[in-house]
Amino acid sequence: MTKVSRSAEILLLHGEERYLVEERARGVLDSWRSELVSDFGFDPLEGSSLAPARLRDSILQAPFLDPFRVVVVKMLPAARADALAPALTEIPTTTRLIITIAGRLNPSHKLVKAVTAAGGTVEEMPKLKGRALSEWTAKRAQAHGLSPAIASHVVRVTPPDLSVIESELDKLAAYQASGHKLTTEAIGELLAGAREDEIFKLTDNLLPRPTAEAWSIARNLTRSGLQPTSIAYRMARHMSLVLEVRARKDRGESLADVQQEMSEHRFVLQKAYAAATDADPQRLEAALRAIRDYEWEVKSGQVDAELGLEVLLTRL
Repeated sequence: MTKVSRSAEILLLHGEERYLVEERARGVLDSWRSELVSDFGFDPLEGSSLAPARLRDSILQAPFLDPFRVVVVKMLPAARADALAPALTEIPTTTRLIITIAGRLNPSHKLVKAVTAAGGTVEEMPKLKGRALSEWTAKRAQAHGLSPAIASHVVRVTPPDLSVIESELDKLAAYQASGHKLTTEAIGELLAGAREDEIFKLTDNLLPRPTAEAWSIARNLTRSGLQPTSIAYRMARHMSLVLEVRARKDRGESLADVQQEMSEHRFVLQKAYAAATDADPQRLEAALRAIRDYEWEVKSGQVDAELGLEVLLTRL
């Protein structure tokens, strides 16, 4: 992490742990937006299609009714990061800027250097593994009023995905708050880890287009207690993995190369490599945007999560 004087006003967040990147960004944005008096002071920009000139114009724009403007670049693909560096050559003191990256940058990236030169902070969120993952889960469990033993069990049976772990802890806490006792049997029934085979079946039926079986599996998963947004997140993870594997395959990497370079389980990578053969990168990117929109619609209360999931499968 690199920190310099304007760290409170310019922030670049990147790393393999996307959940932590988004969580950190939300916390800072909530604080900044609480000081705004109008919507004119907030400018959210989608990183996937952002041009340097658009970002520069937003950064240089003067506040209207607010004491400062908040500009946020959401999930800029790591491969496009350097292209936006020239937009940061001048940042007024009346602009507060957050850039979140979909992926990891290294210190030699032009965007990292541009943020540092502008007096900002660069924070990396590395992948949590082993003890770090267990400690993070234990702290979250404690915040939910759950015991360390439950936290350890969640880590053992749940995929090492912070969003899924958080969802599982939410579910267990809600079950406990309703007056039920969290017995070993109840925990086993509630946790998604016990339904991992169903998750694999769902992802197997997503590409190149969702089959009728995908709808059936998704309904069974939601009826068994798995949150629809967690299912959507797992779908997004799968499609992101296939997209990355497709890019590696297009560069000439073999299955053995992919399995050696990437951290996912070899079996999962083998399935992704096979799916990547017929996958259309543009359709995968469109699907990821559709899942992102679904999650936003659910969080903002615009759609019912379960019904929206079925609509999402139709869009895919």
